Amino acid sequence: MATDLLPEAPPKTSRAGRNLPVAIAIGLGLGLLITVPLFSPYRWAFIVVVAAAMCVGTYEVVKALRTLGAQPPLAPLLVGGVAMVVLAYREGSEALFVALVLTVLSCLVWRLADPAEGYLRDVAASTFSAAYVPFLISFAALLTVPPDGPRRVTAFIATVVCSDVGGYAAGVLFGKHPMAPSVSPKKSWEGFAGSVLACALAGGIFFVTLFDASPVLGVLFGLAVVGTATLGDLGESMVKRDIGIKDMGTLLPGHGGLMDRLDSLLPTAPVAFLLLSLFLD
Repeated sequence: MATDLLPEAPPKTSRAGRNLPVAIAIGLGLGLLITVPLFSPYRWAFIVVVAAAMCVGTYEVVKALRTLGAQPPLAPLLVGGVAMVVLAYREGSEALFVALVLTVLSCLVWRLADPAEGYLRDVAASTFSAAYVPFLISFAALLTVPPDGPRRVTAFIATVVCSDVGGYAAGVLFGKHPMAPSVSPKKSWEGFAGSVLACALAGGIFFVTLFDASPVLGVLFGLAVVGTATLGDLGESMVKRDIGIKDMGTLLPGHGGLMDRLDSLLPTAPVAFLLLSLFLD
């Protein structure tokens, strides 16, 4: 029959080029994966989630860097990354910095077993990987330590989500002026304005409802978050463009790899930790 020759209809995508229903479902699933252990009686369960996310994100970054010829050693990065997350939660920020240094040194020693050619390249890739994923994500573990830690983590993650959602919605509806066309053609100044508005509003609401604190401090927190979240998004886009890939992986349908969801969270985590400590302690 003639109909047998018709091509299959492509999956429906939004104006921004993603399957929106699938992306929303995956996003909600990730939200549950975070909030259930975070607010459970066993707070260490959230640290397990953070460590697991670190392992997946580090694997995706190492795999991407290897396409450029660099060979950062995965094993010491994963072992050292888990140590960073656990020590940050159990011992604090000083132990986190020590674990970062020891992880980088371990990568240097591990690489000595291979030929000298490309040693500096591999050491640089290892240092970048250790600092980019395990070190930055460990600040999420630091955020859970205070008595109101789950609420701090909620404010941090939810404000970053508001940045993504506000920017996506405003960009799809009103985006006309590219923000960084050579890095991320779909990111517009109109979308950035949507992120700023969403984060400022969310920060004010979260500080009042979660901490009974001044909404002005919340607005300042939201503005700081939108800055770091946007830089994180653009930074990862630059890395992907340099490597020549669209996504860091395929783990999450409608999103790409896990790193494509962590890109805004990672650089925001230390800023959120510092500001929440300053404003609330």
